[in-house]
Amino acid sequence: MNRHLLSAFLAGLIFGIGLLVSGMANPAKVLGFLDLAGSWDPSLALVMGGAVLVGLVAFHVAGKRRVSLLGEVIRLPTRQDIDKPLVLGSLGFGIGWGLAGFCPGPALVALGAGEQKALVFTLAMLAGMAVYELLQRQQPG
Repeated sequence: MNRHLLSAFLAGLIFGIGLLVSGMANPAKVLGFLDLAGSWDPSLALVMGGAVLVGLVAFHVAGKRRVSLLGEVIRLPTRQDIDKPLVLGSLGFGIGWGLAGFCPGPALVALGAGEQKALVFTLAMLAGMAVYELLQRQQPG
């Protein structure tokens, strides 16, 4: 196995274990966070806050480097504008997350654990991605 596949596998494994340990692969936990009027569960905010802190440190370190630890050129996003596709994509993501209690990462972890609701979510997510690709191909230029 080459080092890129191994690093991708290890990163995914650590991410998946983190989702399982934190309970974020459980849609009831996520929906409990989104239920502000009911018995609100703030634990997702702590998990998200921790992820943001790790991400800030990682992007800060990556911003000072030209190549990754595996020798690949680092290409960080440079766009800072807020456009219609970003807003619509964010709305779609938020609505799907609120209805299902899953986002893509936890859905795949739950799917691997045999959760049937995750299968429905993943199929709907893939269908949405396919529709997006078809619409993008019809765009001029």
